[in-house]
Amino acid sequence: MNDKYLNETGMLDYSHPAIQTLIREKGWREMPEFDRLKGIYNYVRDEILFGYNVDDDISASKVLKDGYGQCNTKGTLFMSLLRACGIPCRVHGFTIDKKLQKGAMTGFVYRKAPQNVFHSWVEVLFEGKWYELEAFILDRQYLKALQSINADCSGAFCGYGVAVADFRNPVIDFDRNNTYIQSEGINQDFGVYASPDELLKEHHQELSGLKKFAYRHYGRHMMNRNVRKIREALR
Repeated sequence: MNDKYLNETGMLDYSHPAIQTLIREKGWREMPEFDRLKGIYNYVRDEILFGYNVDDDISASKVLKDGYGQCNTKGTLFMSLLRACGIPCRVHGFTIDKKLQKGAMTGFVYRKAPQNVFHSWVEVLFEGKWYELEAFILDRQYLKALQSINADCSGAFCGYGVAVADFRNPVIDFDRNNTYIQSEGINQDFGVYASPDELLKEHHQELSGLKKFAYRHYGRHMMNRNVRKIREALR
């Protein structure tokens, strides 16, 4: 059963030299499985910054080269690193309400965005149990800055890439537990798939050609500037 959750795919291109070099430099393969999983999780969460890539279907090596990503693209890199290190994983697809992105998306970009935004998290098989891991999406620096800017919020929060019930204490660290950071915004469930390649064959972000062009060449750059401003607020 685990073979399909360890296979390399077009998007999960873990034989790419850049990915193999990273794994060797981090020494993940030599670590006990728990430390390996946690090390990869923390790397993708905090060293691959939250940001918006050109598309959801880019390869893991491209996400690594970009150095940033969102739920779907950071998930692709996470899965690729996990499989390269012998840890089975799969992807779970959803949509989330676009209000979760308000603040990262602003003005014209937010108004023209589709109401339902394509979303996914990664599920990892560890010690015979599947764990739902989502909180790798936002790097810790960005989340801390967001919490500082919204210091008066002590309960639920939705916006800027976050949708949680407890904004002050979201469950973002892995220690044999599920982690979530956008799950409160989910409004449609597509189920689990062995790879992002398979998920995107059936489900993807619905955008017209014009809107896709505008997102790639204008919208995402505005969103990335907004995210950088928030992240740098504590520096």
